[in-house]
Order: sequence, then structure tokens, then C-alpha cells
Amino acid sequence: MSNKRFAGTDSYVATKDLMMAVNAAVALERPLLVKGEPGTGKTVLAREIATSLGKNLIEWHIKSTTKAQHGLYEYDAVSRLRDSQLGEEKVHDIRNYIVKGKLWEAFTADVAPVLLIDEIDKADIEFPNDLLLELDRMEFHVHETRETIKARLRPIVVITSNNEKELPDAFLRRCFFHYIQFPDRETMLRIVDVHYPKIRKDLVRDALNVFYDLRDVPGLKKKPSTSELLDWIKLLMVEDLPPEALRARDPDKVIPPLHGALLKSEQDLQLFERLAFLARRQRS
Repeated sequence: MSNKRFAGTDSYVATKDLMMAVNAAVALERPLLVKGEPGTGKTVLAREIATSLGKNLIEWHIKSTTKAQHGLYEYDAVSRLRDSQLGEEKVHDIRNYIVKGKLWEAFTADVAPVLLIDEIDKADIEFPNDLLLELDRMEFHVHETRETIKARLRPIVVITSNNEKELPDAFLRRCFFHYIQFPDRETMLRIVDVHYPKIRKDLVRDALNVFYDLRDVPGLKKKPSTSELLDWIKLLMVEDLPPEALRARDPDKVIPPLHGALLKSEQDLQLFERLAFLARRQRS
């Protein structure tokens, strides 16, 4: 096991709690299960761990149709049948029709990689249970070739979830869990500084005031995330919008400028339009 510890990177601001969670999961040789609001850097975390520890990254992005078997291997029987009809010589070796999955790739790597299993809750509810033994023992059996694939070196496994489905207790017991809290203002300042080191400080201050006020509005369906804040700030710089435009307290301007980067649903936009309407009524 490497003695090198994760401490964030130049492009990724990691809190002490997050660094502790990553290093604990590595020390325990358990998958790190990461939850948090969308846009808080869960997927990026795996990439930054790989960068920080000098490891390769293997990414397995889960969809609603993904099965656990896809991560191990797939047997391409259709191609073998076609080749047999064409008289191909390779048809006699079944290994030519075994398509290796991401776990196989991670298990047979010469240097222990970081394996990202991204958005595990998108798959069927049985998906996590179907990976229990493979992630626990770090091995699986290939029935077609009658061989067992065992990890040469245990990969660092990072699993992300957006809480779309409850994960089984048996699966949770095998993970080290960390919830990424939404960044406080001080942490957010550091994140913005990493991405835009030359930005005007007064623009950042006023943008964060608007951003956190917006997140606090009751009834908001989707609160804007860190990634959306960074997009919004980039637009503010591109449009060369003066900080004064963000300080306006005109009731007709409840909706922030360039709000399309922050508000992503008609419901939330209508909510702010109603707030502006109510403010005008109270003023008249």
C-alpha cells in the first residue's frame, strides 16, 4: 500500500473532512461511497485522487440499462456465430469473444488504478448487490473460459450516488461513506480563486451574495450548484458586467442577470417572477 496521502490538488479544493474520508477508505481498503448535491464535485473527485496519488483513472459511468455483468465482461456470442459461418480461424478460441469490462481492466492493471463507478443509483436496485462479492474479494469467475480474474493490486474504488435510489444495507456495510457538504462561503471563495485567479474581488463578493441569497429562497426546486456558480461567474466576466449590477435592489430585478446559468427549471423561474410581482404590488 502506498504511503502517499490525498491532500487535494492545485485544481481541486478539498476540505479536511473529505481528505480524511479518502485516506480512510484507502487505508481500510474499502470503496469510498460519495454522496452530495449534484455539481459538488463527486465525479471530479476520483480524477483528482488519481492525479494526486499519481495513478491511472478507470471510469465506469452507470446508466439505467447498465448491469453488473457489464463491469466484469461480456461474451459476444453473435460475433462468434457470424465468424463461424464465415469460417474464421479465431472462432476456435472463445477468448476472442470475451469483451473485458472496467473491473477486469482495473483488476489486471500493472499499477493499482483509481476505479470510478459513477452514479451507481441510476442502475437497477439489484445492481449494487450484484457487485458485492467482486468488490469485497476483488475477484470474479469467467464461466466461458473457466478462469478466475483476481486483482493483482487492489484499486482505489470511488462510487458516487445522487440519492435517486436507496442503496442496500449489505452494500453500504462494505463502503466508507462520505457526504460532500455544500461549500460554505470561505470554501467557495477558494474554489472560485482556483478557477479564476485573476478575477476582481468585488465581483466575486457580490456574485456570492446573490448566489447564496438565491439558494436560500424558499420553494426553489433546484438550488444552483458549485459548477453552475462557476459558469455564471465566467459569463459575468465575459459580459464585463460591473459589480454594481449585482447589488441592485430594484424589485423589478429579483431575477439575477444571466440567470440561465443558475436557474434550470421553469418552476424556479416562475417563482422569481412571482416574487418580483409581489414586490411591485407591495411598493405600489
